[in-house]
Amino acid sequence: MANPWAGEVALMIDGRRHVLKLTLGALAELEAELESGSLVDLVARFEGGALSSRDVLRLIVAGLRGGGWRGDAGDLLSAEIEGGPLGAAKAAADLLARAFMAPEVGP
Repeated sequence: MANPWAGEVALMIDGRRHVLKLTLGALAELEAELESGSLVDLVARFEGGALSSRDVLRLIVAGLRGGGWRGDAGDLLSAEIEGGPLGAAKAAADLLARAFMAPEVGP
């Protein structure tokens, strides 16, 4: 089971459950692949609803790699992602939100 407090998101790909996480290394790899802008720009695109399928794919790949997967974007071109493009976009948005949310502090 994915632990949201650890920034993890679960996603079914080709009938197999994967745990995605944006580790610092995965975020650095993601930022290096962005054609323009920074992670802050990527977050702004998501918040503004201006995300592209390329943004979603890059976030999914980064999250998979942060979770220990050793593939690349080409491995996902014909993959069946549960929920289709909308499911992938939701997982990508959840990854971003969980990577940058501050932990809640008890009373």
